Amino acid sequence: MALGKQAKTLTDKQVNAVLNHLTNTRDPIRNKVIFLLSVKAGMRAKEIASLEWSMITDAEGKLTDRISLTDSASKGRSGRVIPINSDLGKALSVLMTSKVPAGRVIKSQRSKSVSAQTIINMFRGWYADLGMNGCSSHSGRRTFITKAARKVSYVGGSIRDVQVLAGHSSLAMTQRYIEADSAAQAKLVNLI
Repeated sequence: MALGKQAKTLTDKQVNAVLNHLTNTRDPIRNKVIFLLSVKAGMRAKEIASLEWSMITDAEGKLTDRISLTDSASKGRSGRVIPINSDLGKALSVLMTSKVPAGRVIKSQRSKSVSAQTIINMFRGWYADLGMNGCSSHSGRRTFITKAARKVSYVGGSIRDVQVLAGHSSLAMTQRYIEADSAAQAKLVNLI
């Protein structure tokens, strides 16, 4: 993807604006989960649409602390295990109590599933409603990967951990997702 064609990353203020906006949508609980799966788990539209309750629940049907994303639910062979962020876990728990926790996690009023294109269109609509030009269904994923890359050293990890969470086959692809930070660059140069 060319530099100018990448989806924009989201600031914390923009994330909060989207979450606030979603409270006024037709299915606010489901829509919050969709958004958080993108921004807090780095999932693609296809992965969000393909996510099944069995990937996030144990044998007793209780919510687990991780998403066990299968290859078939992902892009190619990029199935992976993603620890569930606490905000996402709370939203999934609320969704679980309001829906039948079987089959797909994300459903429409008329169907037991939604397509990846439906997820893409939902993001497009939400961002358009908020005037967030340049944002797309991939903005949450880029935001997740960028934030993870900036914070991974705090937990003793490496960029390889970010690559695994993103489901990328190469570090080069993961690096393409990471947004540069000019303020951090200036601080870094001043340390030299």
